[in-house]
Amino acid sequence: MSDSIEHVKCLIIGSGPAGYTAAIYASRANMHPVLYQGTQPGGQLTTTNDVENYPGYPDGITGPEMMMEFQKQAERFGTDVRHGWITKVDFNGPVHKVWVNDETEIHCDTVIISTGASAKYLGLPSEQKYLKLGGGVSACAVCDGFFYRGQEVVIVGAGDSACEEAHYLSNLCKKVTMLVRRDVFRASKIMEARVRNAENIEILHNTETVEVLGDGQVVTGVKARNKVSGEEIEIPATGFFVAIGHKPNTDIFKDFLKMDETGYIINKPGTSKTEIEGVFVSGDAADHVYRQAVTAAGTGCMAALDAERYLAAKENPVEA
Repeated sequence: MSDSIEHVKCLIIGSGPAGYTAAIYASRANMHPVLYQGTQPGGQLTTTNDVENYPGYPDGITGPEMMMEFQKQAERFGTDVRHGWITKVDFNGPVHKVWVNDETEIHCDTVIISTGASAKYLGLPSEQKYLKLGGGVSACAVCDGFFYRGQEVVIVGAGDSACEEAHYLSNLCKKVTMLVRRDVFRASKIMEARVRNAENIEILHNTETVEVLGDGQVVTGVKARNKVSGEEIEIPATGFFVAIGHKPNTDIFKDFLKMDETGYIINKPGTSKTEIEGVFVSGDAADHVYRQAVTAAGTGCMAALDAERYLAAKENPVEA
């Protein structure tokens, strides 16, 4: 190994709730973790204006503030938090190799992948405007639906997740308008029946979003177009939810780790272990079901404990 190659005991890739929780546990276990924050320090929570469903914050907290506290706690126990992102990995052979920003090579005893997933959006300028303002655009009904109790909202999507989120919103909101681009759902029949049977869910087929309307600060409605007739309508709404899927940030691992058809890393059931010894996964990079900050943090804890036990078994093979 040349002098230019750094060796670390535990490398954590990603800085959301999973990554920082893994760092806290790894630090306290004297694994001297190095954490790279990635292209979006703090993860998806940095785009969330208010977090009110994470235990320990009775008055709520903003997403960015919460992630700053996670970082401070990890650093207090000795985590080496660094800017930069992992651009290449090589998990062939006994040494786990990673490259930072296509330049620095690091050899790792263990690697914890906490790269998360990115919500897919329509890409409309008006959508992105109110998303950045925190004024009514969301990709997580379970996270943000609470803020729209008794109000009217619009949700875009046609799959199981969209139906599940629409049904969730229907229990909170006065009215839910569901925009489906085709004349049929992609969801399972049971999920489709659930939204069709909800009295306060209106389903508009063959309908696409033209613009998210607002007053410059918050969402006030949605302009939509019927793809068959060409007719445009304006739907009053204070919230615009996008449920067209997520993309896990796992592309750099595809040559080494098993993934499902969407790109979520497949872990061994009940653990954070991948099929490569010494490589673990936590958070939304492997979770396409729950996608919550608290569940991500839980799997971050699991990954650090699994990594600690892996190293202990290597150092004391007889005892293991």
